[in-house]
Amino acid sequence: MNELEIKKIRKRIFWWNFVKYGFMIIISAPIILFYGWLFMGAFEGKSGFTLHNWRFLWEETVLKGLPNIWAITLNTLILAGGVALLTILVATLGGYALSRLEFKGRGPLLGFTLALHAFPSITLLVAIFYILRTMGLLNTLGGVILVKVALELPFATWVMKGFYDSIPWDIEISAIVDGASRFQTWFKVMLPLAKPGIGALSIFSFLSGWSEFVFVYTFILSKKAWTLSTYLKGVIGEFRFVDYGLLTAVSIFYMIPTLIFFLFAQKHLLKITMGGVKGT
Repeated sequence: MNELEIKKIRKRIFWWNFVKYGFMIIISAPIILFYGWLFMGAFEGKSGFTLHNWRFLWEETVLKGLPNIWAITLNTLILAGGVALLTILVATLGGYALSRLEFKGRGPLLGFTLALHAFPSITLLVAIFYILRTMGLLNTLGGVILVKVALELPFATWVMKGFYDSIPWDIEISAIVDGASRFQTWFKVMLPLAKPGIGALSIFSFLSGWSEFVFVYTFILSKKAWTLSTYLKGVIGEFRFVDYGLLTAVSIFYMIPTLIFFLFAQKHLLKITMGGVKGT
């Protein structure tokens, strides 16, 4: 390859990178501008920099009818933590059964599980409302947690099945030959090997519960059981006389756990595929 051909290849690579990164910058610009406006608005007052917009952190009530932010934050943590815990508990067992056990109807059950995830949950609102009222779980965080777990389970079970499928049979059979029961093999051998999947599901389930709005807004009638998503709706009110400084500050406060999760988990999450963990 002569020098002229090398120059042509370098020029082609340069223009390809120029187009590629230019396209990424253009499509990312609206998102970057939006978050920039959000952060600036949270610390901006009539006379410049201010912390007045963050008064909801130390004042009992900032707007008439809004409950205390820390009680609401605790409710949000209970909802998100409950969804994550129950989803992991059931999905690790269900995924193992679908991956390792042979039973009648296993194939149709796999397809039905996937179809359940594609079903739009919003169409079930009325039915779920009557079920929760009959069970006495309407207006409780426990009712919303059960609904969220039921809707998260099909996808979570499929993900865990993929992780179990990626574990060689030889490892499991060796444990059984050494005298371990099926439950001991699952608990002491399979679960530790499926830790990346459990970690990923924990994060996704927690964030799903943390960001839930529709079910909380529909099934929670008491402001004492509000979560941060409905609190944010309360700050907006009827879209008249909105305190935009307060709204942006509460929005950033609401995003903080998401940002913390991303900062601590991004290195591990980027290695995960639906079927296991990528090699390094």
